This record gives sequence, structure tokens and C-alpha cells, in this order.
Amino acid sequence: DFNDKFAAEGIDAEYVKFELQDIGDLMELVAETPDLAGLNVTIPYKQQVMPYLTSLDPEAREVGAVNVIRFDRPEGPDGPVYLAGYNSDLEGFRESIRPLLTPGCRKALILGTGGASNAVACGLRSLGLEYTKVSRRPGEGVITYADLTPEVMADHQVIVNATPVGTYPDIDACPDIPYSLVTPAHLCFDLIYNPEETRFLRQCAERGARVKNGYEMLLRQAEGAWRIWNGSRQ
Repeated sequence: DFNDKFAAEGIDAEYVKFELQDIGDLMELVAETPDLAGLNVTIPYKQQVMPYLTSLDPEAREVGAVNVIRFDRPEGPDGPVYLAGYNSDLEGFRESIRPLLTPGCRKALILGTGGASNAVACGLRSLGLEYTKVSRRPGEGVITYADLTPEVMADHQVIVNATPVGTYPDIDACPDIPYSLVTPAHLCFDLIYNPEETRFLRQCAERGARVKNGYEMLLRQAEGAWRIWNGSRQ
């Protein structure tokens, strides 16, 4: 929690939750809260917020989503505020999965096609992995769960759940993949961190796969946000 960090380090700041009924209320919030130094952005506004930004970091542009906004006032506290958009989800995922990758990890399946899957895709690509997205409906570069044949499963050594399926309280749900085809050669990563072990991870682990949840990714994206707000990442 950022408030714990502020207290521990003697920082005169407060981390506050703002619930917007509509993304169109953003600029009104900015005008009414002149002490704001930055924002985190959560679902469903990670993509909708982009037209309101003054600038966009290249990684955020590549992902097509923003989860961190830094407020810049180059002309002083009474001057106009510029909103710079970043994506620390990509960094959080990439650095969390990087130590687990072995030379055998060449191709990945990304379960889901939402905003989180774009950050995962960019992270995997930056690490040199090819990927295929999986969804209930086919599309360009997207296969369906019914297409997960033994050959496809064997050819993709990394499986990343980028859907919300299995998140608390719906802990008995899991993505509809053929778990009988998961082997010790697989690395299975779930972006979910509550519960700590999702049904997806449990079933993969039972078949010998290496598994990891999204808690470290959560911490690393928060650390990335902190660096952005403090200007240590441009």
C-alpha cells in the first residue's frame, strides 16, 4: 500500500481512491484536486483515458493502455498541468516472469484478449518469445479454446492466464484449457493474485508444471509507478 510506504519513509503524501462514474469526469477531478501528483488507472479506464493525456510513453502506446499518469507542471504550480501516460503493467509482468524462462520457453499461449493480454504480449515479445492469444471467439491472430490440440499445447511451453477467470470470490472457476495436456515442460503464469493459488495454477501444478501467480507483478508495477511519479523514469 502506498500509504504504508509514505508513512515508513516520512513522505508528506496520501494515496486516495477516486471512483469515476464516467471517464469524462477526469478533467473535472483534475481541476478540483490541484494537489494531485499522479494517478493509477484501473479497469475499465486503462484505454478510455488515453485521449485525455498530453503525452504517451512508447511502451504505453505499444500496449494500447495506461495504468499510470504523472502530472507535470513545467511552468510552476500555478501553470497548466500536463498529463503523461505510462504502462507499468508491462514492466511488472516482464520482470516477474523473466527469471523463470528457460531456453526451452520459445512460444506462449496468452489466455484472453483484454487490455491485460496486450501488456503480456508486449512483455513476451520483448523477451524474445512468440505468442498466440486464446479466446472463446476466433479472430486475427487469435485461436479458440477448442483449438488447443495436443500439438498446440506441446508447441507452446508458456501459458499465461490474462483473464479474470478464477479471481476471488469466483475461486472455483478456471480457463477452459485441456489440463490433461499440461506437462512438467510447461511454465504457467496467472496474473491473478487473489486467491494466491487459483484453480488454474493448482491444476497445472498437479501435472508437474512450474507455476507463478501475479503478486510479484503487482509489486513490480507499483514500484514502476513510484519511479514514474518521482521522475526517475522518463
